[in-house]
Amino acid sequence: MRIIEHPILGKLEEQKKIKIIFDGKELEAYKGEMIATSLLANRIKVFRLTKINKKPRGIFCGIGRCTDCVMIVNGISNIRTCVTPVEEGMKIETQIRLGNGEENE
Repeated sequence: MRIIEHPILGKLEEQKKIKIIFDGKELEAYKGEMIATSLLANRIKVFRLTKINKKPRGIFCGIGRCTDCVMIVNGISNIRTCVTPVEEGMKIETQIRLGNGEENE
């Protein structure tokens, strides 16, 4: 879901489409947009689960200050997806482990 025409910002300009992989599924994204934007446009709202209670988290601040949107990107944990642009073929995974690779408790 994308906003195609905004009353203040105008129409969405044509952009180059690329493919990303989210939890093994191929998705369409626009080159240069943030990972979180691509996922939200594809109706994905849960990016990680909390350490202890395994509560779902997604976008919160949207400016890279909090850690609610962190995910595993190309095998690297704790990437802030709201400030990281997508790249062709990027592999993005829901983060359900701690940053050091150990299972959540």
